[in-house]
Amino acid sequence: MRYYQYLQNGTKHVGVEDDAGKITDMTALNSQIGSTLDLFNVASITGSDIDSVTRGILAANPGAETVSASEFFDGAEPGKHGATLLPPVDAPEVWAFGVTYMDSMRERQAESGSPDVYGKVYDADRPEAFFKATLDRLQSPFADVGIRADSGWDVPEPELAFVTYGGKIVGYTCGNDMSSRTIEGENPLYLPQAKVYDKSASLGPALVSKESIGDAQQLGVTLVIERDGKEAFQGQANTSEMKRDCEYLVDWLVRHNTIPDGTSVMTGTGTIPPPEFTLTEGDVVHITIDKIGTLTNTVVVV
Repeated sequence: MRYYQYLQNGTKHVGVEDDAGKITDMTALNSQIGSTLDLFNVASITGSDIDSVTRGILAANPGAETVSASEFFDGAEPGKHGATLLPPVDAPEVWAFGVTYMDSMRERQAESGSPDVYGKVYDADRPEAFFKATLDRLQSPFADVGIRADSGWDVPEPELAFVTYGGKIVGYTCGNDMSSRTIEGENPLYLPQAKVYDKSASLGPALVSKESIGDAQQLGVTLVIERDGKEAFQGQANTSEMKRDCEYLVDWLVRHNTIPDGTSVMTGTGTIPPPEFTLTEGDVVHITIDKIGTLTNTVVVV
């Protein structure tokens, strides 16, 4: 099952997509389900999972109205008059891990005047973790993502992101970790400025439960960047290429560090455009991950 959060007629809703590609408005069936975190709360109380909770609500409301996923997404695109998609979880904190793929380590070494630090962290037991965003800084699907006006080399980073509850992984979504390679390349200590700025993070479109995703370390990740209606870059990776898997990363994140429920974590990228490529305003970024869907954002200068 895939879960969406969206605004319709000024009200927030949770929708669930079944295996047939039909979306049901869960909030219309049960007004107490106003967010995906509400589903996780019920699952925690009942000792189950959100798919089981959802199936129970659907079973109690046979014949509930549905809409096809294609129609739902068509109406959610800019300029249309359907639902407005939101990040699929109200993540109070968003964290990110870097140097989890060999290609990422090599690219960051190539851009940096201090390349040794990236090789050392790739080989170390302790992963590189950094704070990325808060909920009010998160960009929704189809919303804008930013490149800094004081940077000349900027890229999106397509990443599998996991969602936590009680400090454990409970679901997954797509993440876009926008980055200034110019700033990070000048000095690794500039990482926060290269990573944390206006419109620098996006999550979506769907949240998929841990039970539905299956093996999170066997997911294809595709990045497509369009410029003036044409494909400017396309690249692929697979989460099987991660040196540190998701469970390893969450274990390190919660060591001596309490995170609130809904905290979402980007897990690094294995797809990086070549050095001669940089994002420009108006580019459209599509990040697709198996079993989750496609996160689409348009680039603006901030």
